[in-house]
Amino acid sequence: MQQTVAELLVATLHEIGVRQIFGVVGDALNPFTDAIRKNKDMQWIGVRHEEGAALAAAGQAKLTGKLAVCCGTTGPGANHLIAGLYEAHKDHAPVLAISGGVPAAQRGNDYLQENTPDLLFRDVAVYTQTLASADQAAHVFHQAIAHAYGMHGVAHLNIPPDVFAAKTDGKMESLATLRASPEMAADFEDLAVAAHLIEQAKKIAIFAGTGCRSAIAQVLALAERLQAPIMHTFRAKDMVSYTHPYWIGGVGLIGGAPGVDAMQEADLVIMLGSDYPYTEYLPKNGKVIQIDLRPEVLGRRTGVQLGIVGAIKPSIMQLLELLPPRHDQQFFQSVTEARNKWDEMLNKKAALKDSDKHVNPQALARGISLHARSNAAIIIDTGVVTLWCGNWLQQSGQQRILASFNNAAVGTSLGQANGVQALDRDRQVIVAVGDGGFTMLLGEFMTSVEHRLPVKVIVFNNQQWGLVHIEMEEAGLPADKASTFPNMDFAAFAQACGASGFTVRKSAELEQGLRQLFDARGPAVLNVFIDPEELPSMPHVHLDQIWRFGLARVKEALLAIRGE
Repeated sequence: MQQTVAELLVATLHEIGVRQIFGVVGDALNPFTDAIRKNKDMQWIGVRHEEGAALAAAGQAKLTGKLAVCCGTTGPGANHLIAGLYEAHKDHAPVLAISGGVPAAQRGNDYLQENTPDLLFRDVAVYTQTLASADQAAHVFHQAIAHAYGMHGVAHLNIPPDVFAAKTDGKMESLATLRASPEMAADFEDLAVAAHLIEQAKKIAIFAGTGCRSAIAQVLALAERLQAPIMHTFRAKDMVSYTHPYWIGGVGLIGGAPGVDAMQEADLVIMLGSDYPYTEYLPKNGKVIQIDLRPEVLGRRTGVQLGIVGAIKPSIMQLLELLPPRHDQQFFQSVTEARNKWDEMLNKKAALKDSDKHVNPQALARGISLHARSNAAIIIDTGVVTLWCGNWLQQSGQQRILASFNNAAVGTSLGQANGVQALDRDRQVIVAVGDGGFTMLLGEFMTSVEHRLPVKVIVFNNQQWGLVHIEMEEAGLPADKASTFPNMDFAAFAQACGASGFTVRKSAELEQGLRQLFDARGPAVLNVFIDPEELPSMPHVHLDQIWRFGLARVKEALLAIRGE
């Protein structure tokens, strides 16, 4: 039975479980969007910027591990996808990006909007191909999706409109292979060596990354068996309740001193499912056992005594059979005491300050924790808001936290949130974003409104690029006017879009503002004026850093006096 290439692609995506496609319409995509229209189970979700489409797909893929789809039309439409696709690329999420090409007969003729998409997408995509004929379609579609799943990344297809509309007799085969890769167990001999190293160690710590997501019960059992504290990456923060006794906290700037210290004090760190990039926080002198499915990441961030290739769940299940219970709790208790003191400090800073001018951002981040549902999805933007939420959000263990983890891009949260909310409109989806990040893709709030996606946006409004401001001061430089900017009234903007909008200017208004936001039906924005002078709590601040901050503040004061 003949069908168009567009119809074959829609049928294939439907068969493997895709139900939503994000994009901006254009003439090159007409055969594709028409094929979506004819399939009653597929939904086209039109966005206001193609980057928002890519971010929505990336958010879905990061949350579920399943293929998500976005598209843009010829030239600039496809180009706009690129920035958002780096979210999926850097966080290893399976996304299919479709771009409409110029008519095949016009290629190489400097036609309107013509570019070289295969070259353009080569860095962000694990697979990129321009479809030259209808006869290629079935094979190329299979390869694109297989690469997205097998290589955990972006696959890109450029399809000219005449090829999209062409008829084909081809049919998709081997659809059962288009799925996430199964977990593979580690070599038993490697695990036996690991057990021997563990038995010799006195102070053991576990460092858990997102590769532990399907194995968290086993990781916790290992921690209890070894009386070992667990530190985690920011991406792994949501896997266990904040209050769990073995879940000590993060490392680095989005973490705490207890975790940083425990990593350095341990004489053996078991590193599980993590390719943590900040080498200064990884063990320097201790022994490291690293287990990961990706052989290429073993030992590339810090020296390891033993690198083991394998999925975390089956590997830890086998390892537990080789390890007797450990009864010495001295190291674990000392780390726990440090964690309790750190929590006391965080709690004090999270207490609302009596201010008629600003809200302390720690209290706002903690307020999100208190009001969020136990299964909420919380999408955090990049910037100083990441530090506030990374340290003061107290997750339930059933919530999901998404961010621009490895891409670290500002302005990505709302697009990702739209994708997550589109999967389940009954789930509470919360966006924590700085004012700079929110204004970057402001139009995507209209995507929320148009498609009735009840995303709740909390704007940490300090009228500046907060993290850049801090970085300038940390270098001893006065934060100049380039790091500050004026803002619109974000609550009024939300109302103008047909949604709800609320404003909090002082501490006494915060609780009511949060209640109004979460009680609102449909999408809503809470504009909170936070104290721009507040500094995050760093794990360890050295005297030279204090001196540079102080020097920067003196310079800023002098410049203010001189009117500069």
